[in-house]
Amino acid sequence: MKYGFVKVAAATPIIRVSDCKKNTDAIIAQIKEANIEGAALVNFPELCITGYTCSDLFLQQTLLKTAESSVYRIIEETKNLDIISVVGVPVAFREALYNCAAVIFKGKLLALVPKANIPNYSEFYEARHYTSGKNTDFEIEYAGRKTVLTDKVLFQNKNMPDFTIGVEVCEDLWVAESPSIALAKSGATVICNPSTSDDTIGKAEYRRSLVRMQSGKLCCAYIYTDSGFGESTTDTVYSAQNIICENASLLSESERFTTGITYADIDVQKLMGERRRMSTFCYDNENVRRIYFDMPLTDTKLSRKFEQTPFVPSAKDDLSRRCKEIITMQATGLATRLAHTGIKNVVLGLSGGLDSTLALIVCVHAFDMLGIDRKNIHTVTMPCFGTTKRTKSNAEKLAEAYNVSFEEINITAAVRQHFIDIKHDESVTDITYENSQARERTKILMNLSNKYGGLVIGTGDLSELALGWATYNGDHMSMYAVNVSIPKTLVRYLTAYEAEISDGELKTVLLDVLDTPVSPELLPPDKNGEIAQKTEDVVGPYELHDFFLYYFVRFGFTPSKIYYLAKRSFAEKYNNDTIKKWLVTFLKRFFSQQFKRSCLPDGPKVGSVTLSPRSDWRMPSDASVRIWLDELENQ
Repeated sequence: MKYGFVKVAAATPIIRVSDCKKNTDAIIAQIKEANIEGAALVNFPELCITGYTCSDLFLQQTLLKTAESSVYRIIEETKNLDIISVVGVPVAFREALYNCAAVIFKGKLLALVPKANIPNYSEFYEARHYTSGKNTDFEIEYAGRKTVLTDKVLFQNKNMPDFTIGVEVCEDLWVAESPSIALAKSGATVICNPSTSDDTIGKAEYRRSLVRMQSGKLCCAYIYTDSGFGESTTDTVYSAQNIICENASLLSESERFTTGITYADIDVQKLMGERRRMSTFCYDNENVRRIYFDMPLTDTKLSRKFEQTPFVPSAKDDLSRRCKEIITMQATGLATRLAHTGIKNVVLGLSGGLDSTLALIVCVHAFDMLGIDRKNIHTVTMPCFGTTKRTKSNAEKLAEAYNVSFEEINITAAVRQHFIDIKHDESVTDITYENSQARERTKILMNLSNKYGGLVIGTGDLSELALGWATYNGDHMSMYAVNVSIPKTLVRYLTAYEAEISDGELKTVLLDVLDTPVSPELLPPDKNGEIAQKTEDVVGPYELHDFFLYYFVRFGFTPSKIYYLAKRSFAEKYNNDTIKKWLVTFLKRFFSQQFKRSCLPDGPKVGSVTLSPRSDWRMPSDASVRIWLDELENQ
C-alpha cells in the first residue's frame, strides 16, 4: 500500500441456494486466494452466504442461525490474514431481519452494515422479508463477537488514513440519494457494494455506467460485486458482472456469466488529492462512526499499467477521435478570438518544426471554420545562423500546400548589427547569441501584425512552458497561443493525425516534419548542414518530462512516487539513474522558470493540464524547490 496503491478484489463464488456450508467454503477459499494475490480488500456479493434467492427460507431460524455460524467460521479461518472481507449475510435482530454486509478483519467483526433501500417492485420483493437499515445504530452480539449494526460507518486504516472504506448494498446504489454520497463526503475513498442484480437485455451497460458515474461523482474507488452461478433461475438470471472503477475510470471488469475474482489497483492518494483540488467536494461528517483497523504498509503487487504517454490515448480509435477533437478545440478558441475582435489576419512564424506546424494547422482550421481566405494567414520564415535547408524547405512547402501567404525575411544582418550595438562577439555562441535571434524574430512578427492588422499566433507548447524552454519576450510572447496546453508528446500525434487525413505534398511534408529532430535552431548546423542543436540533448527526453509534468501538476504526486511510476513505465528504455537525473532537472527548471508562465498570453485549455496563471496553475516565481528535491534524494 505504499504510495497510496491498494489492490482490491471483487469475488463471486459458485454457490448453492441455502447451502451455507458449501457457500462458506467457497468464500473462505476466495479470501485466501485474494490474500495470496496481495489484495487488501475483497468484496463479495449480496447475501452470498445463504444465496440471494432463498425467498421465504429467509424466515427460517435454521437458515439464519447457520448463516451466523458461517460468519463465525469466516472470522476464525481468516484471522491471520491481512485482508478486509465484505460478505453478504441476513441478520436477525430483535423483531427485524436485515440484509447486511459483514465487514471482517483479522478475527474481528468490525461491523454489520444493513441495506438501507429495500426494493419491492418488478421482480424484487425484498420487503416481504427485510426491514430497511436506514439510520440504524445498534450494538449487538453476532457470530461470537460484540459489534455494531449501523448504516453510517466508515472503516479507516490507522497506517494510511486515505484508505477509508464505506459500504452500501445493491439497491442503495440505484436510488436518487445513495448512502455512498454521505459516506464519501465523510471521508470514504473506497465504496464496496455487495450486490445481486439480475440480468435483462441492456442492463449490463447501464449498470457499468452507473458504477462509473458514481465513482466519478464521489471521486472514489467503487467495487461492485455481483452474484452469479448457483443463484436460483426460477425467475431471474445472474451474470456476476463485477466492476471496479476509480473516479469515473473503469479499472477492471469481469467477463459476464463467469465466476471468480476480479482485481484492480486503486490509488487512494490520488483520490484524496483530487478531492482537495476540487473546492466543491465538501467534507461533511454526518455523525458517522469511524472504526479503525491496523493494516501494515507493504509494497502492493501492482498489475496496473501506467502509460509512458499519459496525455495520449492508447487505443488508436480513441486517439484519432481525440486528435480531431483537440484540433477543433484549438481552432474554435482562435476562431472565437478572431470573431470577437473582428480581425481577419494572423501572423505566424513558420520554422518548419513541429510546434509551428501544429499552429499553422490550427490557423487553417480556424479560418476554414470562419470562411476567411487562407491567404490572410501570413506565414514568415526568418532564417539565421542555425537554420537548416530541411526546415526552411519544409516551411515553404507547408505554406504552399495549405495555400497560405508566405514570405522570407533573413534576419542574419539584423542580428549581426545588434551584436555590434551591444558589443557581443559573434564567435561566442552563448545565451546572448541564441536569444538575440529569438527576440529579433518576435519583433518582426509583432510589427508585421501591425502592418497586416492581425494577431501574432504563438507556437510554444505546454512542455516548453513547464521547462521554461522559451526566450523571455521572444518566442515566449504572442497575441494568442494556440499550443499553450498541448504537451510535446501530443503535438507529435496531432501532427501525425493531420498527415493521416491529408494526401499528396501536404502529407509528405507533414511526415518529414515529424521526422525532424526537435530544435530551436539557434546554433550553427553541423558540417553536413544538419541540425546540431537538439533540445532533448540539453533538457532531456520530452516523453519523460511530459510524464513528470502530468503526475506533478495534474495529481500533485510526490517526486518519489513519480520516480516510482516512471521506473515501472520506462524500465526497458531508461535506467533508474537516467530517470532520476531528468526528474531533478524537471523540478529545478519547473520552479525556476515560473516567472515566464506568470505572464503568458491567452490560449485555450484543451486538456486536463494547463500552466496558465488564469486557469489551473499559480505559484510564486520565487518558490523554493528544496523540499521536493529532498523528498527525492533518498530514492
